[in-house]
Amino acid sequence: MAATNLGTRKRARFHTLTVSDIRPLTSASVEVTFAVPEQLHGAYDYAPGQHVALRATIDGHELRRSYSICRPPTPGSISVAIKRDLGGAFSTWANEELQVGDRIDVMSPQGTFTTDLDDLDGKHIVGIAAGSGITPLMALAHTVLARSETSRFTLVYTNRTAVDVMFLEELSDLKDRYPARLALHHVLSREQRSAPLLSGRIDEERLRRMLDTIIHPAAVDEWFLCGPFELVQLCRDTLESVGVDRAHIRFELFTTGDPVQVAGDVGRPVLAHPGEKSFEIEFTLDGQTATVTTPVDANESVLNAALRVRPDVPFACAGGVCGTCRARLVSGDVRMTENYALEPEELERGYVLTCQSHPLTDKVAVDYDV
Repeated sequence: MAATNLGTRKRARFHTLTVSDIRPLTSASVEVTFAVPEQLHGAYDYAPGQHVALRATIDGHELRRSYSICRPPTPGSISVAIKRDLGGAFSTWANEELQVGDRIDVMSPQGTFTTDLDDLDGKHIVGIAAGSGITPLMALAHTVLARSETSRFTLVYTNRTAVDVMFLEELSDLKDRYPARLALHHVLSREQRSAPLLSGRIDEERLRRMLDTIIHPAAVDEWFLCGPFELVQLCRDTLESVGVDRAHIRFELFTTGDPVQVAGDVGRPVLAHPGEKSFEIEFTLDGQTATVTTPVDANESVLNAALRVRPDVPFACAGGVCGTCRARLVSGDVRMTENYALEPEELERGYVLTCQSHPLTDKVAVDYDV
């Protein structure tokens, strides 16, 4: 995706890549680097802040998870950071069993959590991240500061303790490289820091004090928020309450796979009974059109229904966050349960997230190719 056109998305496709390096970041996280062969360099062009989906078969089950790219664009390689989640099958496997030389499926980069790299002179960009939410902001901060000698980046990064800080050395090096243009504020919720403002959980009161002292919203051009829903929503609401235009706030949420919505690459099973009223869903993918019916009472998503007849339908998080399953609604009407991925202009042009879209009319048609 070209960073100068945030509404443009490339069709998501998987390619099998080789793990070229695995580097521990903390006791519970690793940086995984994949080698990108020359013939696939174009497929893995990316803007800082974008993410990829990884697909692997673990204990006999296909799992997909999305992870943000943590390095500035580098031809020939692509790196993601994976933090082990409690009970997370994929993240645990990646931290404990994945090895250099292993080959797994990596989707082409997706997402609009980025900025216009051709217009950075004099810009002040602020990132607020929690835990592994630092991952896309690492790539953004590196690129923004390197591309313009007059750009500035302020980063507020919150963790429980100092040992939980991912990319600690890289952040220190970045601060040393750009001492006048990078403002770095580590906030620790369970460890005392010398500055009271940077000790404790970020709540509304603490955030407002930050906006009054270390960050002045009137001097900020763009905001990037990445972390759990509660923190992102708190930041969005507070920023809007002090006059920040929502159009200048970009956000990305943590995601966890929901096996109730989509099971592997075949979709959640749905039982149909004779004579039961159903919806008809038509979808176009790679120039081929297919039709599937779904019982009204099943409340099935368009994605789940499509996967039952085309296992190559693109998706990753299935939670309305990553945008991989985006398609254009050609006819009919749907209800979207959640949407954390589509921009307002995409909604206006008729795009929907098929993992969150449920038919409201007898017939619905979507196009993944548009």
